[in-house]
Amino acid sequence: MVATSDPQRPCNRRETRSTRRMRFSLSLDHLVVAARSLEEGASYVEAVLGVRLSPGGKHPHMGTHNLLLSLGPREYLEVIAIDPEGETPDHPRWFNLDRFSGAPRMTNWACRTDDIEAALEAAPDGTGAPWDLERGDYRWAFAVPEDGRLPFDDAMPALIEWQASSPHPAQRLPDQDVRLVRLDVFHPRADALVEAFPSLQTLDHVSIRPGPEKRLIATISTPEGTRVLA
Repeated sequence: MVATSDPQRPCNRRETRSTRRMRFSLSLDHLVVAARSLEEGASYVEAVLGVRLSPGGKHPHMGTHNLLLSLGPREYLEVIAIDPEGETPDHPRWFNLDRFSGAPRMTNWACRTDDIEAALEAAPDGTGAPWDLERGDYRWAFAVPEDGRLPFDDAMPALIEWQASSPHPAQRLPDQDVRLVRLDVFHPRADALVEAFPSLQTLDHVSIRPGPEKRLIATISTPEGTRVLA
């Protein structure tokens, strides 16, 4: 997620089934690399891709902070970690960070939609409830799972809706000629994930594939050649 200054506590949006559209758009928004600290996360991503990350900011409502990297005009990469100076929230942190351990790695991905309520209506149970968020002129809603963990062992993407009046973070990040070529999402029950959320089949350069365990692997083009981030 983008940096947030000191927002008011997000609240759930009004959910009225009769007002929801049953059709919605879906496209890749950003990749999420979790780490025990931003320093560890930055060291990993910068070593693999050969480019520097940009400053992000803090998320007071989640007790996290981040760094960002443009993947083009509408996609970006986020390195996120628990903020040691932040307050511990009274709810689970997003991206299952309360349970994170080990080396930095890509744990999640996020898709944007033009109607988060309709997307959640079609999504597997446990994908979350939408929280309205804002920072400066950014305005967006983000679906936060109740326990911090997305369905199918976090193979299900997080859902985000940017308001029409809001800019997108990737548009304000320096373009370092880094682009996502392909995202492979592996899971033992890949077919069940696609069946539970068929819209995943419409995504460009994303493949949901059977594998022995949940794993995300991104093939990324850089000025130094093609690199693999996992």
